[in-house]
Amino acid sequence: MKVAVTGATGTIGRAAVARLLDRGDSVVALSRDAARARERLGEGVEAVSWPEPTASPAPSEALAGCDAVLHLLGEPIDQRWSDDAKRRIRDSRVLGTRNLVAGVGAAEPRPHALVSQSGSSFYGARGAEPVDESEPPRSGDFLADVTVEWEHEARRGEDLSLRVAIARTGVVLSESGALGRMLPFFKLGVGGPVAGGRQYVPWIHLDDEVGALFALLDADDATGPYNAAAPAPATNRELSRALGRALRRPAFAPVPAFAIRALYGEMAQVVTTGVRMVPRGLEALGYEWRWPELEPALRDATGRG
Repeated sequence: MKVAVTGATGTIGRAAVARLLDRGDSVVALSRDAARARERLGEGVEAVSWPEPTASPAPSEALAGCDAVLHLLGEPIDQRWSDDAKRRIRDSRVLGTRNLVAGVGAAEPRPHALVSQSGSSFYGARGAEPVDESEPPRSGDFLADVTVEWEHEARRGEDLSLRVAIARTGVVLSESGALGRMLPFFKLGVGGPVAGGRQYVPWIHLDDEVGALFALLDADDATGPYNAAAPAPATNRELSRALGRALRRPAFAPVPAFAIRALYGEMAQVVTTGVRMVPRGLEALGYEWRWPELEPALRDATGRG
């Protein structure tokens, strides 16, 4: 298979590219900086410049002849949300996806499948009820509204006869992701549950995030949204305690919501709220989880396995 990948130099992108190459697929990486992408991903990857994803269509000549597109491009969410940051977060997802689909439309021959990243933020803040792919979005929340627009742009690919599958991804357990920013506090023994810890965290190990994306790439009947989260969602308190056990450090120091809001501003809602997202779609596809339980997943992700 020949697969075009956006966001190929990110945490998920690098892992996905490595696995594509391991199984003998060809990879075309669309990047703002093709030289940097080539350096980070290795000589086995064809790196093509797409310098302005929010301003111009993806290069159709690079997409022509590809079998599928794996779309992982997006401005990091875990930053203080100034007006400018919010614009970048939205534009990178909404306009970037719109311009990707425009590039696919101009390619000849076109890819036949698009697997597009999305987020658990689609559902907004929820309580303890399990949420599967049939649940509607919650509006009025910045990130939820962005995610709805993001998915809408990806689904425009269906007008081009693309098979479109969307991976609504939770918190990816990897030392270079959100987990990596938690580790210093937990290693010092000052980590603990945030804002009471009752909110659910839709977590997924990086291995399974890539595995889920591949399941959507490979299954000819995979269309629409799929929740990319482990089958055993955990509360923030449960995650904190499991991480403390993995690191052999106490994890009982509570972090009040006001402290998170003072540090991150509006972005704090990502940490202080949650959703009990369950992967009904992946289960129906027959996906076999490598890391279905939280503590073993954390031990592996932190190198304590």
